[in-house]
Formats: sequence, C-alpha cells, structure tokens
Amino acid sequence: MKASILAGIVTAIGCQAACAQSSVELYGIIDSGIVIGRGGPKGSDLKLEGGVSNGSRLGFRGKEDLGGGASAIFVMESGLLNDTGALDQGGLQFGRQSYVGVNGASGSLTMGRQYTPIYTTLLMADPFGNNFGGASGQLMSGEKAGVRMNNTVMYGSPVVGGFNAQLAYGFGEVAGDASKSRQLGAALGYANGPLSLRVGYNRQNNATSTDAARNTLFAAKYDFGSVITTLAWGSNRGIGAIDSRDVLAGISIPFGANLLMASYIHKSDLSPSHAADAHQLALACTHALSKRTALYAAVSGLSNTHFTTTKFASGSRELDLGVRHTF
Repeated sequence: MKASILAGIVTAIGCQAACAQSSVELYGIIDSGIVIGRGGPKGSDLKLEGGVSNGSRLGFRGKEDLGGGASAIFVMESGLLNDTGALDQGGLQFGRQSYVGVNGASGSLTMGRQYTPIYTTLLMADPFGNNFGGASGQLMSGEKAGVRMNNTVMYGSPVVGGFNAQLAYGFGEVAGDASKSRQLGAALGYANGPLSLRVGYNRQNNATSTDAARNTLFAAKYDFGSVITTLAWGSNRGIGAIDSRDVLAGISIPFGANLLMASYIHKSDLSPSHAADAHQLALACTHALSKRTALYAAVSGLSNTHFTTTKFASGSRELDLGVRHTF
C-alpha cells in the first residue's frame, strides 16, 4: 500500500524518463567573526568563530530537466568551521543538507537529510535567521525540535491560492519497532502580498518508548516596505524538553547598503519551578560592501535562571564583529 502511494506521488509530480539539459552549481559562504562574551561562569570569552552571521558552507546543487515540466534535483551541502578548517554538524561530511528528489507542477518529493518544517517556520520569524549571539534557536521550539531530519522523505506542495504545505516523515530505523525514534513534521503556509503566515509542527518519538516530544510554532511576517515585522508563538511538550511556551517579536529595517535587525524573545517555563523562564534581546547591523561581501556587528543579552550561554560565548552577553562573503 505504502509503495503504491509513493509511486503515485512520483507519477503525479511528472517524473518522465527523458534526455534533457542538466546543470550543477557550486556555491558557498565563508563567515568569520570576533566574539566577545561576558557573564560566563569562568569569566569573559574572546574568540574567533566561523559562521557567526551565516553558517559557513560549501555546497553542490543540481537540476536535470526531465521533460513535461518535471526536474530531478539534488543538494549536497557541507557545514564548515572555517576558523579551524573542521567540519560542522558534528563532523558530518554533508551535515547541512544531503538529498535527492523530483520537482514538478504537482510539487516536490525529496529524500535524505533535510531541514524540518518547523525549523523553516522559525527562520521566517527570526530576523537574524537563527544566527548571531541572539539566535532564536537558543530558546525557541523551532530549533529545540530539531533543525534537520535524517532518513527523511518530504513532500512540498505547489502554491495554490497563496497556500502551500510540507509533509515530512523521518524513519526511526529501530529494528522491530518502526515507531521508535520516528520523526514527523508538517507545515502550512500562506502568502499574499506583504503578509506571510506559517504554522509548523514536529513530533519525535523516544528511542526506547512510545513517548514523544511535540512542538508547534506559529509565525507571521508583514513587509511594510521600509520596515519588516515578525511575530511567533511556540509550544513545547513531551520528552527531552521543558514544557514551555515561546514568544518572539522581530523587526528588520533596510536603509541603503545597511540592514538593521532586532528581536525580543520570552520563554515561559510551564513547570512549577519556572526555572527555565527566560528572555533575550538582540540587535544586529550588516553593511554591504558589495553584492557578495558584508561587514556585521551584533549584540545580545540573555537573562534567565536556567540557560547559561549565548550562541558562541559561554556567558549571558555577547558582542559579534565580522565579515561574510558568499560565492
């Protein structure tokens, strides 16, 4: 039954065996910044870090025209710690993304290591794109639920009347019980002119039981032209996470070659102790030297009784200064 459903989706997408044009693109980002941290248990930090404003990476993406409006697609993307030359994402060769699939008028079907639908929902709401010391993923459900899913089959629908959807299934691959370690993700989005709305959901089962962590995130974005505002609300329940609620408010102001960004996040711990109640305030500015090169500066503060670090420094306050180049 499952095999027939999968075959039907592939057929609907329009995968046709045909000789056609193909292309492969090499791309990447190199980002390095000086990070100064304050308020840590061992004192101040002074470090050079890679991927402060955007994760450094080297990637390959390709597309082959299959005819009938259908294409074969793939992405292989490595995360780099260019301050040391090591691989990011725990040393995985293609730890950022690694998938292959087909794309057509009926949507896309991809298989491999991919971003979770709830994380792409978080990226829509965070003006920093989950970067700098004030990255939203330190507190928000979109990262706590998991940035990426391994062993994943994902379907992305076409846009119909402004709506689009994502469905993802991550195989747990535990012998004897397919439900263990299984991950499910979904998102529904709507865009109409300056307004964008999106809700993402993620469920991840425990490796040894049927318990599951459940995360939901609602996001809204409105582009006034001179100012872009964002709002998000998240709920986190189940294993591996503190039952909590998150709220984010963000703003982006482009002017000339500059982009000013700010965000405020509040986490409400739903346990009796409220030990993980937290709030975070962050400000960043980028200045484009060219279409590919930018300078940046960012400050952030994280005040709470449970979390003890900002993204790159072991403290409650962080200053980032650096340069980013894309190719």
